Amino acid sequence: MWLIPRSPSTFFLDQAVAPQHLPNPHINRRQLLRVGSIGLTNLSLADVLRCQAATDNQENKHLPIRSVIYVFLSGGLSQHESFDMKPLAPDAVRGEFSPIATTTPGLQICEHLPQLAQRSQHWSLVRSLTHQSNDHGEGIHIMSTGRSQLPPGLNRNKPQPTDFPSMLSVAASQLRGPGGLPATAVLPRLIANVNRLERPGQRAGLMGAAHDPWLIKAASECDGYGACPDCFHFSNKPEFRHSIHPVFQSPNLQLPEGLSLSRLDRRADLLAEVERQRTDLDQQATVANLDRHRAGALSLLTSGDVRQAFDLQNEDPQRLDAYGRNVFGSSMLLARRMVEVGVRLVQVNLGRGSTWDQHGDLFPALRRLLPPFDQCLSALLDDLSDHGLLDSTLVVVAGEFGRTPKISKLNVYKLPGRDHWGAAQSILLAGGGVQGGRTIGATDDIGAYPVNDPQTPENLAATIYSTLGIPRDAHWHDPTGRPYPTYHAAPIVGLS
Repeated sequence: MWLIPRSPSTFFLDQAVAPQHLPNPHINRRQLLRVGSIGLTNLSLADVLRCQAATDNQENKHLPIRSVIYVFLSGGLSQHESFDMKPLAPDAVRGEFSPIATTTPGLQICEHLPQLAQRSQHWSLVRSLTHQSNDHGEGIHIMSTGRSQLPPGLNRNKPQPTDFPSMLSVAASQLRGPGGLPATAVLPRLIANVNRLERPGQRAGLMGAAHDPWLIKAASECDGYGACPDCFHFSNKPEFRHSIHPVFQSPNLQLPEGLSLSRLDRRADLLAEVERQRTDLDQQATVANLDRHRAGALSLLTSGDVRQAFDLQNEDPQRLDAYGRNVFGSSMLLARRMVEVGVRLVQVNLGRGSTWDQHGDLFPALRRLLPPFDQCLSALLDDLSDHGLLDSTLVVVAGEFGRTPKISKLNVYKLPGRDHWGAAQSILLAGGGVQGGRTIGATDDIGAYPVNDPQTPENLAATIYSTLGIPRDAHWHDPTGRPYPTYHAAPIVGLS
């Protein structure tokens, strides 16, 4: 096992052995001199890096505070039916939909995204994001963690402590939410497969369970795959409508009966006193996790602004209509509200694990899915702008991969579709300093592979971290204190 070095000699000796544990390659000469003094001060390299991170945070206080909303289209949106259409390709490639013009000259997108087409001044596209996996579990891990490399022993249907940490967990380790509120959150549910087994890469993994993201579980547990209440299956099962459960249930933030705020404060004081006498709690993931979520619960219960942010019933009916009165719309509206109260990174999972996974019945399914997606994303951009938050909030739309260039038909479906394709997908970015109407990268004539300016999940993660103001030499740590670099590539160039 590689140990944190205690002297300059062991630092350089182990550099070739375990580079994944080394400080960020952007470390400068002054930092190396600090490393050289480790043996004299009896501090570990992790101690030095933590001090450096604290200094960086102080130095970056003057920077404007920015947030990110990461919209994840679980299942994998087809680039051919959205943002990278190929109208001149053969029939087996171009599909049934037609492109329409946007407000940006020369930029076209799918005809079923008319509201986004009218707002192209707010967003830009990256048409060349690429990685090597065509598997859902691997792709979700890759796009949730921003790491193209897969950890050893990855279980595609179960999170494990050896997984790389999600971007939410990494960002939360570098940021602070207001008043004890978590800095990052995911809603309205985690991504799972058709058997409701959780996909990997959405939790803290190597960071330890204490850093698992804050889950705001608000969506119904119905079996539909659409933007409820218009639930539907895209296999050979009959259509059905949502029933039994509410479509979108805001979390219950009421105090338990008999528990007053003053009593809650006394419990918090008692907890603080006990934990002052327990210096080893930060090494115990389970207890630390309970403490973190308890602190978040205290913030929720004692902050009127936060409680109000969760209550969508108090929203203007016209705004609810603008977003769409379904899971897609309610999730996006709640994300805007979370940003408004100070949550820095919010991931919105639009759909269950297979919602956008159209191996068959592709075109009927997208005729049902694209309109509510177009509506809620357009409403989010308008709403952020109306609240003065668009310039400070980066909106990212991506999935685990794109779809195959060639349309095909499987026997279990009535109509054709497209299979998984990690080699190319289109992602949309808006706000947060992004200049609208730009296109980064391009794919070949059939939308199969990038032909220029390829981008990786690492570039996307770096763009998100950079927007949040996380320093380029930042590190996260595992429960033993080992440092791991936050950045593994440069941010995407050409968006601003």
